[in-house]
Amino acid sequence: MSTIDTPRIAEIAEALKLARDARAAVDEVPARYASGLLALADDRRQAGDDGVYDRLAEALAAIERLYAESAEFRAVVDDPRIGRDRQMQAVMLIADSAGLDPIVRNFLGVIVANRRLAILPRILAAFRAQLAARRGEETAEVISAVPLTEAQARAVEAALIRSGHARVRVVARVDPAILGGLVVRIGSRLYDSSIRSRLQRLSQAMKGAA
Repeated sequence: MSTIDTPRIAEIAEALKLARDARAAVDEVPARYASGLLALADDRRQAGDDGVYDRLAEALAAIERLYAESAEFRAVVDDPRIGRDRQMQAVMLIADSAGLDPIVRNFLGVIVANRRLAILPRILAAFRAQLAARRGEETAEVISAVPLTEAQARAVEAALIRSGHARVRVVARVDPAILGGLVVRIGSRLYDSSIRSRLQRLSQAMKGAA
């Protein structure tokens, strides 16, 4: 290796380290919010509210479904041009109309007040993962081009159990961009049978044959 290459390698290594550190810092924020909500749930549980975990999980799952299915709600969450007051009004209206647990309503209010609504999907995912770990469960995020039926969701859960995931909870999400098939994320594993992925592999194979 020439002496000219060594500084370049050092620069690349430093750039990669900075990228990892930045990623860790970004991931820490949703995890911190999720931990705060879980701590509140722990307090309620210790006070005798045995159903608090299930209620929070159901409420946050409903918010995730709304984000996946409502373009209007996604616009409120994702568009940085929308002011905090308008975000707060929209989110509180949704919370009240859905009859969400006061803990969830207040939690959403804190997220909006701190200008963190843009990372709401990652906060919800972090809470889901932390709650699953607390319960000794694994969470499988199942992405499909169209909503899964209840029977299809149960079939996916059964297939994951047969493949060695003993306690698994399926969380469905819709993403029309995958075109068809399924993408399943569980822990560090990814099962991708989407049509988009197949087309990409076919395209790469054709380029290699050219």
